[in-house]
Amino acid sequence: MNTQKIDVWALAIAIGIVWGATILFLGLGARLFGWGLPMVNLFRSLYLGYGPTFTGTAIGTVWALVDGAICGALVAWIYNCVARRGVETPRV
Repeated sequence: MNTQKIDVWALAIAIGIVWGATILFLGLGARLFGWGLPMVNLFRSLYLGYGPTFTGTAIGTVWALVDGAICGALVAWIYNCVARRGVETPRV
């Protein structure tokens, strides 16, 4: 069984960007159109300073970039640990 390792930094950056963009568009949608206000209020409890304003959206986006990058790195690291164990052959 041949498994590939996941580049921890690449996945961390990718997930950080995607999650940051999600929070950015959610905040802008709430600010400009009133869409997703309950979700913004939910994430406001996680990301200090986040809210349906332009400043709050910028603050939340930075939080989300960092949060997404940390989670992405953890996912890649755990995957690499599990995949490495799956490659080992049992000794008889």
